[in-house]
Amino acid sequence: MATHVQESHAPSAAPMRRGRKRNVRAPQPGRLPGQRWYTPYLFSLPALILFGVFFAWPAVTAIQLSFFKWDAISQPIFVGLDNFARLASDDRFWTGLGNSLLFLVGMFPLLVVIPLLLAVLLNQKLPGIKTFRMLYYLPVVTSMVAVGVAWEYVFNQQGVLNWILTGFGILDQPIQYLLDPVWALPALVLVEGWKSMGVFMMVYLAGLQTIPTNLYEAAKVDGASAWHRLRHITVPLIVPYIAVTLTMEMLEAMQVFTSVYVMTQGGPQDSTLTLGYYIWSAAFQKYDMGYASAMGLVLWILLVLMALANYRITKGRTVTP
Repeated sequence: MATHVQESHAPSAAPMRRGRKRNVRAPQPGRLPGQRWYTPYLFSLPALILFGVFFAWPAVTAIQLSFFKWDAISQPIFVGLDNFARLASDDRFWTGLGNSLLFLVGMFPLLVVIPLLLAVLLNQKLPGIKTFRMLYYLPVVTSMVAVGVAWEYVFNQQGVLNWILTGFGILDQPIQYLLDPVWALPALVLVEGWKSMGVFMMVYLAGLQTIPTNLYEAAKVDGASAWHRLRHITVPLIVPYIAVTLTMEMLEAMQVFTSVYVMTQGGPQDSTLTLGYYIWSAAFQKYDMGYASAMGLVLWILLVLMALANYRITKGRTVTP
């Protein structure tokens, strides 16, 4: 009986399904079928929350604090622009700013020029080239604290560097590099550059692998030397990558902190006092939060201006193959 009832209804239901019109809207341009207008916002919501909690909110708070005098315990006192006026007469602030700019200049060849040459070298198809790439990248994944402690042994009066230089007769007497006001800052520049060189090299390497090899082959047929291929093919085609490394170098040099904290504490005689270390010292050693926030705001404005200047200089210089 049950089988008979199913068979009696089947012929009448099929035409109804075939005759039913499906009201399916065509997706709007730029959207997938079934996608709601708020779908992209849902995907980006976690990142937006992290950005707001760990960047936007602290940044707004720091800007607000720069107009107050606050020791992190008592009630903040509004002082207007006094913290900014205090910067003008603070010799240590100008010393820190000057040293940060020296880091910027000193790290330029270590992070912008030499990594480009290393990337050109490591872009060749040579045996064991992947091992070399890994070795150059190893310092990047090493803690700056560990790197600083290791380099302290290198720069020690009884260290490897003095042993080599005195052994070859370049120095008569060993130098205590980190205790010498003349040599302390170049020593830290070397450490910072050595540690970060791998990141910049990988950025260049990614850019080099986008250049068609037939350009180099044609240049070789025309008799172009390695220097001319680098100057007239490689550099013009990786200008966007050079702009990225310039910006990264500026940000890194102007915010040097860990190596100074681990190796010299800003000494000797403030010769390695950077703006980043001075801001930390004012905030967490002297608990002068308002003044530290004012210095941080000035540093942020400087970085924005430098990034804009870099963008204006490199804009329009991009060449496509």
